[in-house]
Amino acid sequence: MTSSIPQAQPPPESPRLPLWRWRRNPLLRPVDQLQGWIGLCLLVAVAAATPAAMCAAGETAHRHYERIAHHQARVRHHIPAVLVHDVPRHPEPGSAEARETLYPAEVRFTGPGGHTRTAETAVAPGLPANSTVHIWADADGTPTDPPLGADRIRSHSTGWAALAGIAVVASGAAAYRLAGLVLLRRNLEAWDRGWAETGPRWTTSVE
Repeated sequence: MTSSIPQAQPPPESPRLPLWRWRRNPLLRPVDQLQGWIGLCLLVAVAAATPAAMCAAGETAHRHYERIAHHQARVRHHIPAVLVHDVPRHPEPGSAEARETLYPAEVRFTGPGGHTRTAETAVAPGLPANSTVHIWADADGTPTDPPLGADRIRSHSTGWAALAGIAVVASGAAAYRLAGLVLLRRNLEAWDRGWAETGPRWTTSVE
């Protein structure tokens, strides 16, 4: 019976950082050093590109939302309205939570052309019917949200900057992973070729 040549088994990948690939090692191959250099270059590139991408995305988003805020300020108006019904009282009047809580309520107001309209808006708790409140409405008299303020513009811009930073880091990690897979495939092919040449020397025939 002739024993079959066992499949080539490359050494397992080290779980440590890519810096191990520069240590002095008789089994270290050029492709291992190449993967280490790829990791180092990607690390430097990501470290340099992340803040630049975050700044560019944040500034672009800030200008975009500022234009939106200026447009909204031109077409939206703060108009008076009258409560149709009493607004429920907060369970803890005078508390910090009560000052920040808003309840939906029906209001009546005069729209463009002098027509009386009703709509639902959020108002402070405890207001009696016929109280005057102010609501935001567009040019057609439809109630809408207030124009974007500085806090919301800053919040949206910061969010886009954070997303840009995450995207750069994720792209760098994906590029390193892809390079590792390509080099691993080359390593396996090289091991197969080398084992095909040396494997028969390690096998014997048994009758």
